[in-house]
Amino acid sequence: MSSAAEPYIAASENPKELTIRVFVIGIILGALMTAANAYLGLKVGMTVSASIPAAVMSMLILRIGKFEDVSILENNAVQTMASAGESLAAGVIFTVPALLVMGVWTEIQLVETFIIALLGGVLGTMFTIALRRVFIVEEALPYPEGVACREVLVAGEEGGSGLIAIVYALIIGALYGWFVKGFHITKELVQGATSFFGTRLYAGSELSLALLSVGYIVGLRIASFIFLGGVLGFMVLVPLYGMINGWPAGVDMTTSFMIIWNEQIRYVGVGAMVVGGVWTLISMRDTIKTGFKKALSVGDEDGTPPLRTEMDLPMDKVLLTCGIITVLTFCFYWWATGSLWLALVGALFLAVAAFFFSTVAGYIAGVLGSSNSPVSGMTIATLMFTAGIVWVVGDLLLGMSTASLMTATLIIAAVVAVNAAIAGDVMQDLKTGHMLGATPWKQQIAEIVGVLVGAITIGPILMLLHKAFQITQTACVATNERMRFTADAEYYDCEDALLAPQAELIGAIINGFFGGSFNLPMVLIGAAIACIIIWKKMPVMAVAIGIYLPIYLSVPIVIGGLLHFFVTRITHQRIDGDLSGEPSTEAKAEAKSVTDKGILIGAGFIAGESLMGVAIAFFIVTWKHPKDWFEVIGTLGQGLSIVFYLAFVAVFAFLATRSLPNSDRTIVADILSVLVDVGRRFTTAIMPPK
Repeated sequence: MSSAAEPYIAASENPKELTIRVFVIGIILGALMTAANAYLGLKVGMTVSASIPAAVMSMLILRIGKFEDVSILENNAVQTMASAGESLAAGVIFTVPALLVMGVWTEIQLVETFIIALLGGVLGTMFTIALRRVFIVEEALPYPEGVACREVLVAGEEGGSGLIAIVYALIIGALYGWFVKGFHITKELVQGATSFFGTRLYAGSELSLALLSVGYIVGLRIASFIFLGGVLGFMVLVPLYGMINGWPAGVDMTTSFMIIWNEQIRYVGVGAMVVGGVWTLISMRDTIKTGFKKALSVGDEDGTPPLRTEMDLPMDKVLLTCGIITVLTFCFYWWATGSLWLALVGALFLAVAAFFFSTVAGYIAGVLGSSNSPVSGMTIATLMFTAGIVWVVGDLLLGMSTASLMTATLIIAAVVAVNAAIAGDVMQDLKTGHMLGATPWKQQIAEIVGVLVGAITIGPILMLLHKAFQITQTACVATNERMRFTADAEYYDCEDALLAPQAELIGAIINGFFGGSFNLPMVLIGAAIACIIIWKKMPVMAVAIGIYLPIYLSVPIVIGGLLHFFVTRITHQRIDGDLSGEPSTEAKAEAKSVTDKGILIGAGFIAGESLMGVAIAFFIVTWKHPKDWFEVIGTLGQGLSIVFYLAFVAVFAFLATRSLPNSDRTIVADILSVLVDVGRRFTTAIMPPK
């Protein structure tokens, strides 16, 4: 496997990237991915990152189609186009259906939906182009799905042992995803709570190989801080809130934990993420300035033209496009709200908030991956700011009605939310391109084309789904109520309505804000916690993400990080003979080689589980959920589900450790030595200085 530090294709080479076949295949796959993820997100409240499935599909089409001289950069351009529609769909389906929930719309409006998707998608792409050098080159964030996508593409290009490893891992990951998410043989989530000395304790874990692989790719340091945030939220704040304010009555202990987290502590995470995002911009201000300065220049300071692999779209054109989008957004807001002043303030807010949330989303995707990036959390934060501005301008100054204020809030916030959703995906794709040696401006054009395809596709898809099933049960009830006065009306069965949980939540938040029940205290607590984290010089965004996410998502991530740590330290020991001092240069190089091969396995697991997510969505749309194919299939209990999952974790560990250096010591002895070394270092760290 080639080193990830150097581009796979050298800057001196100039292979094909944007060809007619790339545009044709990318547009088709982009439309399919947009449709699949729109349905999946509305049905179960989650989407899957389309980069890896699109990369695999692209390879299959281009290879099986026997196209001549297929370049790896063509494959990369196809997956870039296809994945753009998926992330754009996430931003739209989390916000636009809330207009149905609030009763502002009775049907999906195609023109408004297209404008929201297009404005937010293009703006998010432009801002992340400006941040590419900062996050990918200067900061070198890990971007786990970007790394995994690179490994998949390279393995397909090179064949040999790397391709075989990817194929084996892909098959294993796909089988696991099919059994768990398709047939529901085992539980996807195991959790429980118990009483403990007057309070309650919670334990739970998502049984996901993809999240395990993400933890392995990002490493223990980042994974542990995400887990720390989860512990702070679920092990400290939820029990503390329950002790002070009482636990929800009439439900079991596990449900009571989730109710308090969802209604209270989740907003602590939102407050921490907002402060963390501001601090990220402040702490990286010099890097951002340098990145803009380099991007605006046509070459190095000595006049040398930039390398092919460092040529972004011209920054003056990017900034001009951002200005045009802001003006068009002002016109859209004016048309949608009927208020010139509110439209002006909303457009100015967009210009600032979109850059802020592009930065936050790009950073979070770099740490956690796109599939697990809390887009809904950033959407909630956007709603808070937007609602505050709309309240001041629209209510206090202009005296607009409550219904108009609520509509204006969601219309303004929706564009920013789509912008944030697309930003994380763009950064993942640009990371893949950076490692492969793609030409940035060509990949950025592919991203813009993908956004256009998604914007055109998403409106008709939402309209079709709403007419077929009704989007949200709230909207379904309202539709049936209107049909009560229609002769021979065929009522919808609201039990079959698409859930759209984020849209329901956002509608409830807007109603709550303008109804006086906004949860500001928890947001302020989160902001205070973030300030303490910054004061202690800890990575605030990683901890804030952990507070916002339920802890059961953090558990498999930290397990993957621990596996990465043990593989690294065992390699150090086998090369140096002990763990007492700083690892030698040879030991570090060997450890990187071993963990890189583990990353290849993790990429296969992520690809397999992601492909199954798309396949299951396809079967749900065209036929029925695989779990309903056979009546005899049931779901195993929590204990057997854990055993089933651990068996696959053991397979991952076995495959990831096959490249360890040879030694007379057993793997058990190595693990014990690493544990002893960890204990020794921990004891030294907590002892007072002499």
